[in-house]
Amino acid sequence: MTQNLEIQQSETDREVDGGETLIMRLAGRVRAVRKELGMPRRELSERSGVSPRYLAQLESGEGNISVLLLQRVAAALNTRIEDLLSDTGDTSREARQIAQLYQNAGSETQGKVRRMLVVQNPHALRAQRVCLIGLRGAGKSTLGQKSAAALNIPFVELKSEIERRVGMPASEIMELYGQDGYRAMESEAIEAVVSAHDRLIMSVGGGIVAQAKTFSLLKTYFHTIWVRTSPAEHMARVRAQGDLRPMEGNPEAMEQLKALLAARSHLYETALAQVDTSNRPQQSSVNDVLTTIAKHRFIEQRGP
Repeated sequence: MTQNLEIQQSETDREVDGGETLIMRLAGRVRAVRKELGMPRRELSERSGVSPRYLAQLESGEGNISVLLLQRVAAALNTRIEDLLSDTGDTSREARQIAQLYQNAGSETQGKVRRMLVVQNPHALRAQRVCLIGLRGAGKSTLGQKSAAALNIPFVELKSEIERRVGMPASEIMELYGQDGYRAMESEAIEAVVSAHDRLIMSVGGGIVAQAKTFSLLKTYFHTIWVRTSPAEHMARVRAQGDLRPMEGNPEAMEQLKALLAARSHLYETALAQVDTSNRPQQSSVNDVLTTIAKHRFIEQRGP
């Protein structure tokens, strides 16, 4: 019984301490904002309808003002009631003006502001976007689709996004605009995906890493995972997809593939993580991708 009384008294003491801290914080903030505005207490009284005596008690930490009266004081000071109460709020005039400008801005402008503010924090800039990179045949699209489905988030294949935006197949885009034109469209499509999604998995073509500017953009806004496998499996998977071009009339195709993989490996290795799908069943590789995402906290695991 005595112990219970002691626990209750301790909790009451903490509540009192917390209440006193809040009252003193409120007193300091009201006083600071009023003085910053050059507003005499009597003028604040006239604007808010709260008596000078009550305001004096409030600013000294002796008053226990009601929420309704505090709302009137906050309105008279042209500030938000939550800024007067928050333990982290900045009550400077400039901060309040910036906050108001942000609230009145359109969603596009707000997005630009957020991206500018988080530029010093790469993890924040990437949000919860994951991009799978690697040579063709590594399994990026399949693993991306299944992993995104497991996480209940969107999946985007960059080539399909470009085709959707331009309104024609990638092969025709290449014929009309050439390699440089297609690479420019890749950058534009990446920026569009970033603007539209903060949480998704995307897969990209194997050659994107050879374009320094585009690859840099990708790594800035996405957590990258290199999906890798052996040259033999790369070739087998491409052929299994029905594309015989790598082998048809080209007995040196395997050697060329190995050379391409060797030339790009140092670029793929700049990814934040790797998943090796060599000799792995598809579902095991999906699990590996999900485990990698969870381990590095690329995407938050949410409940159903």
